Amino acid sequence: MNSIGLVEVKNVSKGIVVTDEMLKSAGVTLISSGSVCPGKFVTIVGGELAAIHAAVDRAVLIAEDALIDKFVIGNLGNKVFEAICGTAEITEKKAFGIIETFTAASAIEAADAAVKSGDIELVEVRVARGMAGKCFASLTGDVADVRAAVDAGARIAAASGVLINTEVIANPHPELWEAVL
Repeated sequence: MNSIGLVEVKNVSKGIVVTDEMLKSAGVTLISSGSVCPGKFVTIVGGELAAIHAAVDRAVLIAEDALIDKFVIGNLGNKVFEAICGTAEITEKKAFGIIETFTAASAIEAADAAVKSGDIELVEVRVARGMAGKCFASLTGDVADVRAAVDAGARIAAASGVLINTEVIANPHPELWEAVL
């Protein structure tokens, strides 16, 4: 899937209504929809770019003041979808970078910017499950590429005021890899 849209709202009940309206308003495919910590609701849809824009626009109208964040990405970076789904496979464990944010949308947008900025592999994009609403994108590659990718992703999250922190570990301990994979 090359184009996706996401809507994140403050509560589960509004999230369910928003998801229903998104699916009814345009020919989109539901990729993921559900509650995340602490009581937020995230919906991700895919399909044709115009349909995704229509669905997200409809969601914004329905969500009203419950809207936390949203996005439409028309050309999703390589392996971002797999990292969101937890199915990304990395070929080599090198330097490790992480971008931590307050919203699901910003974590995915940061991951997209990171993967487009250099020769890195996404390890995971964790979307607010079991983390009190926080999210993160983790990645690996050569140290310089990881630093550039983390910086690119951090700029996206910082522009929205939702960046928590970034870190780069040049040479992670092998046991760390076991813990994060």
